[in-house]
Amino acid sequence: MTPELKERINNLVNQNKILVFMKGTKLMPQCGFSNNVVQMLNTLGVPFETVDILDDYEIRQGIKEYSNWPTIPQVYIDGQFVGGSEVVIEMYVKGGLRLRVGSGSRFFKLFFLLLKIPSSFCLSL
Repeated sequence: MTPELKERINNLVNQNKILVFMKGTKLMPQCGFSNNVVQMLNTLGVPFETVDILDDYEIRQGIKEYSNWPTIPQVYIDGQFVGGSEVVIEMYVKGGLRLRVGSGSRFFKLFFLLLKIPSSFCLSL
């Protein structure tokens, strides 16, 4: 990998809280594994960006060397490589993905706040 390509990938990874290198885009995934990742992130309601590796041969080859991971999609969160589709699915199922992306924290705070409201208040609504 050229130093220029490594810097380009570094910039992409570090400029986005959640970045997915995938086949297609988040609006039009071009493979099932990429679609799985997109659907999980959409379900969590977190903003994320994608890089379509089908549009850029250098990125398509370079990202595999950059992460030392042979498959696509590849997910990066806070500048760190998380894994491919299988790893992200496992994290999603076990709840680790939600924790890693910080999704739902406001919902859970609101939920626990509502638990403290007396039931008589809710009945009067």
